[in-house]
Amino acid sequence: MAVHHFTPHGMLQPVPYHHVAVGTGTRHVHVSGQIARRPDGTPVAPGDLAGQVAQALRNTATGLAGADADFSDVLRLTFYVTGWAPEKIGEFMAGVEAVAEEISLPVPLPPASLIGVDHLFEPDVLVEVEATALLD
Repeated sequence: MAVHHFTPHGMLQPVPYHHVAVGTGTRHVHVSGQIARRPDGTPVAPGDLAGQVAQALRNTATGLAGADADFSDVLRLTFYVTGWAPEKIGEFMAGVEAVAEEISLPVPLPPASLIGVDHLFEPDVLVEVEATALLD
């Protein structure tokens, strides 16, 4: 296994992600910001944060698979969410939980950051997901 995820004793717990990932592989995979769109560009789950999180993660899984990787190879996830407020965490996590089994997304997640932004590239896009993976 090229990636080992863990949370050392003494770090904030519980959180829905590991704090540390150690990679030992040599091949890097970077999946660009994925949004809630079908391959033809059709929006998925307009106005629904949970639905957009789920679809963006599905698209991220597809990108990883294209590089012969999966979420077990992911060192880090970065989420960009428009209009973020702490009270949205339940809806955000509902999207993660709705798709986790389907795409073999480990819970807790790999080290992750959730960054609130004013806007993404189109007004209906609520979330974008980026992944960095390491393979042997």
